[in-house]
Order: sequence, then C-alpha cells, then structure tokens
Amino acid sequence: MMGNSEGFISRELAVRTLLQERGEELVVIGLGSPVWDCTSAGDHPLSFPLWGAMGSAAMVGLGLAIAQPDRRVIVVTGDGEMLMGLGSLATIGAQKTENLAIAVLDNERYGETGMQHTHTAHGVNLAEMAAAAGFSETIQARDEEALTRAVQMVRFGKGPVFAALKVAGAKSSLVLPPRDGVVLKTRFREALLGPDAVKE
Repeated sequence: MMGNSEGFISRELAVRTLLQERGEELVVIGLGSPVWDCTSAGDHPLSFPLWGAMGSAAMVGLGLAIAQPDRRVIVVTGDGEMLMGLGSLATIGAQKTENLAIAVLDNERYGETGMQHTHTAHGVNLAEMAAAAGFSETIQARDEEALTRAVQMVRFGKGPVFAALKVAGAKSSLVLPPRDGVVLKTRFREALLGPDAVKE
C-alpha cells in the first residue's frame, strides 16, 4: 500500500510497521507529526514525545541510550526536526552507541508550518549524512521492500543506525498523547525505572 506519490511510503504503514510488537524498546518522538503518527499507532508509557525543543530528539535519544545501555532506544522524528539538529549526527557517530537507532519520517515538508519543502526535497540525503558521520548502518527507504529492511535495522541492528523513511506528504491524523510534560516525564520514568523512581 503505497502513498499517493510514486516512490513514497504511506506514513501510517511506515509507523505501524516500525512500532508493531515493539516490546520494551524506549521510543523518543520528535515534535509535530511524528507525535501524532506514533500515538495513532498506539500510545505507550515507554514513549516520550517531545512537544517542543525542535532539533533535540536525536540528542535526547543519545542521552537515554547512554544512560540505559541494556535497552534499545529508537528515535522517531521528521526531516525538518532532523535538519535542525544535524550536528547531533556527528556526536552520535563519535559516541558509537550500539543500542541507538534513528528513524526519520521524511516527507520533504515542514508539516507544522504550511507544508513548505525542506532541503531533502532538493537533494539532501540524510542517510548519506549519517553514514558520513560514522553510523554503522544507514538506509533510505522508498518502498515496502526497503521499509522491511529498514525496520529490521532499526529494531535489531548494531547501532548507531539511521533510517530515512520517505513517506507521502499527506498530513497525519491528529491523535494526541497527553500534553502535560510533567505527566509524560513521570509516566516514562515510572515505566522505565519503576514507581520508586518518581517518589519525592
């Protein structure tokens, strides 16, 4: 089931495939449409959606991966957010954090400000940038066959790994997680560390 544009994957299919049977993986979600996408696929206490701080999703994921080396950490974000935090690719490549994976939903648009083209619409290849930064595996997926390979890499590959999922430009359905940052932080910490971790 492809998206409306040739050479692009359905957003819903990409996210559903990425997160199905996710188990205990920790998921950091970049602001905007990826939040709605991941919530639509199923809200989860081990998901940490970022409502702001554009450009920081990969670095939040890196910090979490370093703090929890025995847990798989997946960052799901958009191309606009990733472009704002390109320096994080170099830091992650240098750290060589084996339990970290980044999946970018690349629709070549700034979805929250009017669907303007991002640089990826003009030839910038985020997967190649991650490879140049020292990521162990990278892929740019434009069809279902490549999506299957990308998901296997993100879920199980020795990191850091990077997948740019070329998704259709249609905006996501607005399915919201809790919007209270304290609630999200507390929920995530309790799911990860247990109820004693959030006691004053």
